[in-house]
Amino acid sequence: MRKTCAVAIASMLILTPAQARDAATDLRAFADAFDAAQIAQDRAALERMVADDLVFIDGSGKRYGKAFFIDGWTGADDDYDPVTLSDRVILPLGEDAGLASAETILSGRSAGKPFRVRIRFTDIFKRHGDSWQATYIHVTRMAIERE
Repeated sequence: MRKTCAVAIASMLILTPAQARDAATDLRAFADAFDAAQIAQDRAALERMVADDLVFIDGSGKRYGKAFFIDGWTGADDDYDPVTLSDRVILPLGEDAGLASAETILSGRSAGKPFRVRIRFTDIFKRHGDSWQATYIHVTRMAIERE
């Protein structure tokens, strides 16, 4: 019985190649829009795009929630430079979940002072009806290599 249940569950998680392409395209579009909303400091978009029960692990390893995450991106005294993502991975995890991960240099001004940090992040998204929401975000700070 257990083996039958395990096979049934595993088969539900397997996507056909066409479904996987569609899921990856849909997921990539949401991940792109989510990244753009952060850089644009679009509070309204972030409120829609972030799940109420978000788990956010910041670069220091501390756990926070939705309000902290959104407040961190939408500070009145903050301004972000455009970002370029590298080593990006978009990975559907079935039809209703997936992750996006990448490395970037995040720079701009905070309280009038310039900043520049190198991070790797992983965003886990879950589909809610016809839309996606970020449910888990983990950021790791990395040393900036000499240029």
